[in-house]
Amino acid sequence: MLSFVRFPIKLLKTLFLFTKSDIKTILIPVTIFSVATAPLHDRTHLPQLMLWVWLHLLQFNLANQSLNPNEDAANKPDRPIPSGRITVQQARILRWGCLIPCLMCSACFSTAVVQVSAASSFFFYAFNELGFDSHWFGRHVLNGAGLACFEIGATLIAGPDRTTLGPTSKLAILVSTSIFITTNHTQDFKDVFGDKKVGRQTLPIIFPIASRVVVFISMVVWSLGLVYLWNLGPIISTILLTLASFVGSRFVFLKSVLEDQRSYYLYNVWLSLASALPAFTFNVV
Repeated sequence: MLSFVRFPIKLLKTLFLFTKSDIKTILIPVTIFSVATAPLHDRTHLPQLMLWVWLHLLQFNLANQSLNPNEDAANKPDRPIPSGRITVQQARILRWGCLIPCLMCSACFSTAVVQVSAASSFFFYAFNELGFDSHWFGRHVLNGAGLACFEIGATLIAGPDRTTLGPTSKLAILVSTSIFITTNHTQDFKDVFGDKKVGRQTLPIIFPIASRVVVFISMVVWSLGLVYLWNLGPIISTILLTLASFVGSRFVFLKSVLEDQRSYYLYNVWLSLASALPAFTFNVV
């Protein structure tokens, strides 16, 4: 009886560990973005959109981590597969089985959300099984496409009309996706050792110095553009620009694995703040 109770608890913990590293990088920023952009129509929509995002995160991570266990053994040995919580074969079964709850959850909202779910599954497949993540260009484009799906789906679920997006939401998603495409290699600096081991060609490997300078320039330029786009006041503008300059400078001058990890955490703070800015259009904050 005790083992019968322990199994689902262990399974849930294992599934959570597959997505743990993306809570701060995807789940939180996308939640903030959708609440600010839709804006949130009802408080009950918040847990619904977070569940939808998490299920699709799980689908992506099951695919990603079950295909490159050697990389995780070098970079992230505490993940479920290298730590021995689950086998590669079991993870592959869950990877394909996860398609069903993702589509079923999406069907509870609208046909539009189902279409977004299907599109995201295709992008996940191209990124992982088709190997487009091995080169920086495909990696950046598909990362951007994946983020756009997360934001579109979450924003549809958060809003009053789950079948369509308003013009402000569409603009915000376009801008957010563009920001992510030009800066998402911030996640690759800390993983250079493991990426080299599996033959992956990321920007930090190909252009170790230039890729860091690009982060600084992109974050500052995007921050200036956001100040103008959302007509921000002096206080929030100063915070946004100061944070962008500080975090961008860290990537340029602090290059150890530990510092790159810390810089990436701070980058996600900046990204979360940038994601919340559409709220000013609706006078939410």
